[in-house]
Amino acid sequence: MSGTPASSAQARLALQRRRRLVNRAALGLSVAAMAFGLFWLAWILVETLRLGLAGMAMTVFTEMTPPPQAESGGLANAIFGSLVMVGLATVLGTPVGILAGIYLAEYGQRTWLARSLAFVNDILLSAPSIVLGLFVYTVVVAPRGSFSGLAGALALSLIVVPVVLRQTESMLALVPPALREAAYALGAPKWRVITAITLKAARAGILTGVLLAVARIAGETAPLLFTALSNQFWTSDLDQPMASLPVTIFRFAMSPYENWQQLAWAGVFLITLGVLLLNIPARVLLRERRR
Repeated sequence: MSGTPASSAQARLALQRRRRLVNRAALGLSVAAMAFGLFWLAWILVETLRLGLAGMAMTVFTEMTPPPQAESGGLANAIFGSLVMVGLATVLGTPVGILAGIYLAEYGQRTWLARSLAFVNDILLSAPSIVLGLFVYTVVVAPRGSFSGLAGALALSLIVVPVVLRQTESMLALVPPALREAAYALGAPKWRVITAITLKAARAGILTGVLLAVARIAGETAPLLFTALSNQFWTSDLDQPMASLPVTIFRFAMSPYENWQQLAWAGVFLITLGVLLLNIPARVLLRERRR
């Protein structure tokens, strides 16, 4: 009997040592995985800065995409086309996503329509963008017999909707029920509570979702290959093929011409910079909302 406490203490010490070893091993593997990912991310950013800045010049913003082996050229038409299609896709997709998110969070709890909408939204979130591009090609481009900037904007808007919807629903769900109950106690109708109380309290999180959606569609290539295609010249006609930075980068990077490859890296730098400038305020707004 006298040896039992000592043996129990030794067993506890052995268990503690084993747990410390397991904890250190798990921590070491986690740090190694983080370092592995950061290494490749840093390498990508360094190469983007090195090659992208080497291709930057004022002509990138003032001249059209050049023919092969041209002495000068730029990405003005591609930059303009990307801004137009991304902006139009945001205008088309954001209201739909916000309204659908309001329905899920405020009106459709536990209804079959809400469950169906949430299920379809999950599918759209996980669907490859090339599938959405092929869908728009089938229903818009093929019947009209022509690629167009409008079709490209429609394809990108299908990517915006599920992102904004999910973020809107999540942010509205975080609004304390006490705010709604206080407004109802004062006799405010439901629509007034949503517009004046709920949406106002969740506006930073909803704006974050919009910014994240814009950052996502800014670099999409596959949907535009099936819808807007490309255009070597400046055009503001949405019924015609329209150039964009992602498609131009795809074409120029795969070419054997050095001037095209330099412009491709300049376009990569511009898209990376734009995505960073959108993600940083989005993360700051989301952090403030969580606080």
